Amino acid sequence: MTEQLRPIVVTPEMLAQGERLAKIFMPHASKQQLDYFKKTPDQQSAQLVHYTTAEAALNIIRSKRFWMRNTVCMADYREVQHGFSIFKSFFDDAKKRKKFTDALDTCSVGVAVEGIDLFNNAWNNTVQMETYITSLSEHQESENVHGRLSMWRAFGTSPARVALVLNIPSDSLASLALGIQFSPVAYLSEKAVHNVVDGVITSIYADCAYLRGLDRRILVQMVFRMLLFGVVCLKHEGFHEEREWRAIYQPRIQSSQLMKPATKVIAGGVPQIIYEIPMDVKVSAELADLDFVKMFNHLIVGPTPYVWPMYEAFVNALTDAGIADATKRLVPSGIPIRA
Repeated sequence: MTEQLRPIVVTPEMLAQGERLAKIFMPHASKQQLDYFKKTPDQQSAQLVHYTTAEAALNIIRSKRFWMRNTVCMADYREVQHGFSIFKSFFDDAKKRKKFTDALDTCSVGVAVEGIDLFNNAWNNTVQMETYITSLSEHQESENVHGRLSMWRAFGTSPARVALVLNIPSDSLASLALGIQFSPVAYLSEKAVHNVVDGVITSIYADCAYLRGLDRRILVQMVFRMLLFGVVCLKHEGFHEEREWRAIYQPRIQSSQLMKPATKVIAGGVPQIIYEIPMDVKVSAELADLDFVKMFNHLIVGPTPYVWPMYEAFVNALTDAGIADATKRLVPSGIPIRA
């Protein structure tokens, strides 16, 4: 049954304001976004890839839904906690915290403290235990045929692995309908993160006249979002080769009628709640930009002794999903490693 949602109205002025505020409060993520999705003025999409097991990929293709899993169930057992510890080290330093709050007080007194308190409350009540993510990775043209060796090895326990390469739109309002945020992951040391926050302070002073003219609620939300995405999208430097981007859903912060929870048994028998991202325009017209058939670019069959059985199975699944030229969009990886 199709969900009926109110049309989302976003004006050019709102988009421009969002981009300007992102450059001030989230400069690292903003630069990554521009570098990857705005390489040219007319760029409409960027390729991202989802490495997974063949079984999971078949489920995605057949259902046109991506699963979002709780960060406490991720392979990196310090997901979210790692980022929180680094930001906490900055704001636990009285001098550094004062520098940040003083900068924003010149624009609107008290917004920094209010934003930090808002984040701390959310952290204690929902962020650390109820953050759901789906992970994608930047995809380079050189990886079109063989994929990325390190990512295949990440699923080394499975004899059947694939990579779904997708054209993700540069600008889409579908994420608003879904209540999902999309952000690159940063692989920074504690010192580097502190330097980024120092840069935010510098930018606040430089743009204080502009910030002073905004509703204080916007500034409070930007402090909150800076901390929220800084924590959720910061990983240990050792994971840098993943080049990860995250779709993030926090149902107690921003929920959507289109996002449905389900109980699944995953990872050797662990029952857990997941959320499903519908990639199907039949669910809602709001999702036209994220329809699976529109986004699908090609599929790489990972290193496996079962290349041709998998090839045939995925051709059938993709054809049933509405991909007209599925046989031309499957590529067997030639990397000679054992499953």
